[in-house]
Amino acid sequence: MNYNDGANKEQTVAEMPNQRDDAADDSPADLPSLEKLDSPTGSPPTASLSSLMELENCVSNLSLAHEIVVNRDFCFQPKSPPTDSLEGRVTEIVHRAFWDSLQEQLNSDPPNYNHAVILLQEVKTMIQSLLLPGHVRLRAQLDEVLDMELIQQEVDNGALDLHRLAGYIINTMASLCAPVRDPQIRALRDLEDPVDLLREIFRVLGLMKTDMVNFTIQSLRPHLMQQAVQYERAKFQQILDKQPASLDNTTAWLQAAASEEVAAVTARSESSSPDSRGPVSATAVLNRAYMSLLHWEPQDQKYPETVLMDRARLDALGQRLQMLVLEASVLLLTNAQCGGSVFSLQGCVGKLRQTIAALLEGSHAREADLKGALLGLGETVLQQVTEALRAQGGAALPRESLDLLKGQISELWKQNHPVRTLIGERVQVFLQAMLQGSPTKRSPELPAPLRLVSAELAEMGTAFGRIVHFNRTVFGPFYAPILRKLLFPPAEAETGDDSR
Repeated sequence: MNYNDGANKEQTVAEMPNQRDDAADDSPADLPSLEKLDSPTGSPPTASLSSLMELENCVSNLSLAHEIVVNRDFCFQPKSPPTDSLEGRVTEIVHRAFWDSLQEQLNSDPPNYNHAVILLQEVKTMIQSLLLPGHVRLRAQLDEVLDMELIQQEVDNGALDLHRLAGYIINTMASLCAPVRDPQIRALRDLEDPVDLLREIFRVLGLMKTDMVNFTIQSLRPHLMQQAVQYERAKFQQILDKQPASLDNTTAWLQAAASEEVAAVTARSESSSPDSRGPVSATAVLNRAYMSLLHWEPQDQKYPETVLMDRARLDALGQRLQMLVLEASVLLLTNAQCGGSVFSLQGCVGKLRQTIAALLEGSHAREADLKGALLGLGETVLQQVTEALRAQGGAALPRESLDLLKGQISELWKQNHPVRTLIGERVQVFLQAMLQGSPTKRSPELPAPLRLVSAELAEMGTAFGRIVHFNRTVFGPFYAPILRKLLFPPAEAETGDDSR
């Protein structure tokens, strides 16, 4: 792509949020305010429409910046409604009617170029939006060839040559587009019908604008990374200033974690020495709170506001964690019932893992789905174990052992299953150990039952650690006063250590 002046483009895009903020402030003075004191009895005064727009704009900017920084694969995609949806069908009908109308105008005698001239103006505007400040000659040439006054004169005199103008437009697009668009540019050159040509020019220009935005995002990401913490913290403070209740769910989240940590510390001290209980660590409370996000109930709407932008990522990690625990549990049960003989067979573990992952995929949403998946999985595991032993010339397992293994696997749907509970606790210890340090440090050694899924668990722990580390860095100043109030008496709150 011919993006030669990246710095200028970065400056342009970097100014976009400010432009959006200004637009939000320019609300009409005669907008009805929702803060009237004479509101109906029992209805509390609410924010004005303009302040709500400002708040939404602030949240939108914060979410977009966070996604760009955290999601390395983030990019914009052209919006296209599903063809079988109502929106898709209406869009198709409207577009077809528009282009059919243009076809009728161009086929009339004499041709009517009114709509074609409007489209040429729009094409010119779209190309101008792709030009950089350094494209001085190209901009001047564009103004010269697509001179709308001259084109209108040609229309009035019946001398307009659409194919000549389209040829220039295509050549200009070819000089600006990314290499990935070269095949589509070549396809434009093969079109003869002016309506098809204009329609495809608009489509490809739309793709080029998306390419430009995504290129700019990639260029800005290193600079955003340097400013992300201060930017997100400042934006959230703006939200908090407009909506003081924006930390209510976060406070409840930390309060629940603090209660659990106090209970755990108390239990440990009572099991060792009743007089040895030390102070509860704010870091331990915060780590426990983060761990709870991996097991958050989907129907619970009181998700902490400070982690809301990462909810989709954390939910996906939680689902993957559940599948890893089940996978490790099945492998551990199989190994125990077979006395370790099956896992010594070449390729058996890999095949079993593929089968387990395939049969359990998508079964986390409902308990009934998990029950059915585990029942079928038990049958498949028995079959594969038997075939592996037969292929290696080993002795077949007793029928009692096979039936017991099948029953144990089918019971893993229970949250309190002993093996599932054991594996889950070991995973918790492993992830908590990863949270103790920087996400770039070497992962702690995995306990023996989880070494069969070590690569996936370590990868998941690293991803979880990155999310937690960034969130703690950004929102630490907001967590600190909440944790002080929860963990220290009022007299000590001013001197207590914060969570950062």
